[in-house]
Amino acid sequence: MAGPNLEVFKFGMYILFPISIMYYFGTNLDGKFTVPDFWPKPGQTHKIPYDRDEIAKELERLKVRNLENKRRREAQEGVGRGEE
Repeated sequence: MAGPNLEVFKFGMYILFPISIMYYFGTNLDGKFTVPDFWPKPGQTHKIPYDRDEIAKELERLKVRNLENKRRREAQEGVGRGEE
């Protein structure tokens, strides 16, 4: 049989281990767990159009881009098939 010292040690571990974990993760969270410059700056993000003219211009830009991608894809498929 172990002595009362072992029981005191086990009791101390049962009490101090959760407290130490909570202390470690609960203090100075910004210094330990943040990544500097993680979020992009406002100038680097997309600007959502709100006006009717801006929305129409954006839709036209997307249509042109999609048509260009479609033409490029069809040309690439034609080259891949050997222009059958």
